Amino acid sequence: MIPWTLLDTAKVPGDSNELRLLRRGAEFSIRLGVAELMNSRQSGSEEALATLAVARLGARAAPRVLIGGLGMGFTLRAALQVLPTDAEIVVAELSPAVVRWARGPMAELFGGCLADARVEILEVDVAVAIRAGGPFDAILLDVDNGPEAMVHKGNDKLYGADGLRQSARALRPGGVLAVWSSGPDARFTQRLRKAGFGVEEATARAHRNSGSKYTIWLATRS
Repeated sequence: MIPWTLLDTAKVPGDSNELRLLRRGAEFSIRLGVAELMNSRQSGSEEALATLAVARLGARAAPRVLIGGLGMGFTLRAALQVLPTDAEIVVAELSPAVVRWARGPMAELFGGCLADARVEILEVDVAVAIRAGGPFDAILLDVDNGPEAMVHKGNDKLYGADGLRQSARALRPGGVLAVWSSGPDARFTQRLRKAGFGVEEATARAHRNSGSKYTIWLATRS
């Protein structure tokens, strides 16, 4: 078996945790210490985050979408495939290293999507982009491990009651807040409803039709 090669490490901004980028042949892995956060062979649930959310928007002129978390670009690439040519996609990525990896060792994986005229990359906390950058037609959050933050405890502010109200205010009427999570969370569903969202839960697979199951909340602003 081909061994993993460590390509780079980086501190999580505002935290003591360390991200690690590894490669094995054509496969990439981003890890927090020894825990794997994402793998280039498992893109199904990240793609579903975009396709499910955009499908619920319907036909809109010049839709504006915020993606929280660049990761390995699977959500961004899927959004570009299903959004119209007049769309605008803002990607907020907290870690400059992840953006650097996307333009460097993982550039082939991204397939040139960062150069798409519809895309703007911001190296900021997505919570800042939500407060300052609306209105949006959709906000897609693939940040940390979902509502149970694993990498950066500051991400709790996205998923608490105040954070959800901020997201609701940043959305246009009928806009969609889509949230990726490693698993279900009944308390988070309740918080979404209390924040005024209509809530639907979907399940997505790691390999589109197989592999681990993940949860995606599709919350529509009334």
